[in-house]
Amino acid sequence: MRKGIEGITDLIFMEDPLEKADVILVPGGSHKELMERAAELYHKGYANYILPSGSYNKKIPEFESEFDFLKEIAIKLGVPESAILKENHATNTFENGEYSYEVLLENEISLKKVILVCKNYHSRRAFMTYKIHFPDDVIFIVQPIVDGKNISKHNWYHDKNKTSIVMNEVLKIGTYFEKHLPSLS
Repeated sequence: MRKGIEGITDLIFMEDPLEKADVILVPGGSHKELMERAAELYHKGYANYILPSGSYNKKIPEFESEFDFLKEIAIKLGVPESAILKENHATNTFENGEYSYEVLLENEISLKKVILVCKNYHSRRAFMTYKIHFPDDVIFIVQPIVDGKNISKHNWYHDKNKTSIVMNEVLKIGTYFEKHLPSLS
């Protein structure tokens, strides 16, 4: 059976069943919901570490980096500073994946499974981007959040702005990954 909107929805929106993992990865951003979910998973014992990633973001000028913004939220939510790994140089999703992997290696964190907490409409691109930088045998568990834009797999095609954001993700996936497809198989 041919799919239209459902095919795009299946491509963009990912979510996996929760399992315990070695670390919770959070691609940078200015959305508090990312760290709220990561902290919730940490407190429920799904991983011993959280690794937020990201450098300066003009949407949160009061913070030096997305990392600092996300770290402050985590600490306010009771995550101990010792459980928060630091990556504050990444300027885009591609660098979030690359630099996060480097931080995990430097900290000698075991990598069998990782939880990736990301915006739901960013989930496929975030997953594919991190997958490029991590060993093939690392299992990714995608845990998406709905941010303040309130975009979901059920409503993205009912609103012009939401549709534009989701279709931009489709374009970015094509642009980002055309040259990386062999490494994603």
